[in-house]
Amino acid sequence: MGTGRVAFITMLELHNLVCRYGKIAAVKGISLAVKRGQLVALIGANGAGKTTTLKSISGLLPPAEGQILFEGRDVTRGTARDMLSLGIAHAPEGRRVFPQMTVEENLEMGAYLRRDGRAIAQDMERVFEQFPRLAERRAQVAGTLSGGEQQMLAIGRALMSRPKLLLFDEPSLGLAPNIVERTFAIIQEIRTSGTTILMVEQNAYAALEMCDYAYLLESGSLALEGSGQQLLSNPHVRTAYLGG
Repeated sequence: MGTGRVAFITMLELHNLVCRYGKIAAVKGISLAVKRGQLVALIGANGAGKTTTLKSISGLLPPAEGQILFEGRDVTRGTARDMLSLGIAHAPEGRRVFPQMTVEENLEMGAYLRRDGRAIAQDMERVFEQFPRLAERRAQVAGTLSGGEQQMLAIGRALMSRPKLLLFDEPSLGLAPNIVERTFAIIQEIRTSGTTILMVEQNAYAALEMCDYAYLLESGSLALEGSGQQLLSNPHVRTAYLGG
């Protein structure tokens, strides 16, 4: 891990990132950047390498080649704990709550690297204000929550680490339409509050509508990039990912 901290406009950079599962290359030399305060979307078909990219950034899957920079530091070989301590939180696909723990205990797990007890309590109350349904169920075991409630809990747990960069992996997956709309509104609120976001999302239209910048991954490689509006108007994106 590198040392030193500089106020960089660009928060996250990937340079020629290669990620493999055994001999299979899931990500094939991609380069991208996320600027401070942006909401950046990664779109593409299933198996394009989007989730793998997020896992590599959050320290869950060490890159085979390439470089990851966070706030100017080389964090390529950082562990998941290293990344979380630097301010990178990951809300994974499928929510992945701790099913036998209560809602409150799940939120406490999001702050397990922190030692500022009073601020942790304040942040938990803030999460409960943002998600009143979780406040009603704070003593309920997480495994008995609905899919939408578990998604709220996964987002709240990630927020409990006070992240600088929040990675969302398919936040709308498997949710009812009304819950999807609320989830996207919450993500926008998080971004407005100052947290930088990198989001993988199956709903390409919604992702491109709300993002500042977007990257299209195809078969592990970067195919296109540009503002959300630029990709929305791109003929290939419209035909392949937006239904015409």
